[in-house]
Amino acid sequence: MLCYLSRSFYYLIMLTGNDLLAKVKELGDVSKSDLVRACGYVSTKKNGGERLNFTSFYEALLEAKGVNLGDTGVAGIGKGGRKLSYVATVQGNGNLLIGKAYTALLDLKAGDEFEIKLGKKQIRLLPTK
Repeated sequence: MLCYLSRSFYYLIMLTGNDLLAKVKELGDVSKSDLVRACGYVSTKKNGGERLNFTSFYEALLEAKGVNLGDTGVAGIGKGGRKLSYVATVQGNGNLLIGKAYTALLDLKAGDEFEIKLGKKQIRLLPTK
């Protein structure tokens, strides 16, 4: 389903897989912005403006072509393919930052709660649920 707005086409959903590949082929030689917009990779900014989600579009396009950018299944590899050090440093404001790569390895989600157990030389985080 699509609706016509001014001179551009907008999809109500983001295309993926074979549908995405077919749409890209169908549109041929259009601008990158129009291509991203026509495939549904558009969101609305807080101020009401339009945001074109190029990264999501290109990730979906690569996945549709058989290139998987998701979890490689290799433990200890963080963003950009860097090895994780498993060392955390207390920040200047006193916070101890664990980092997104580590929480992803543990499949932790926003809002997960932990009980903090202090030992002589260790800190243990125990899930409360």
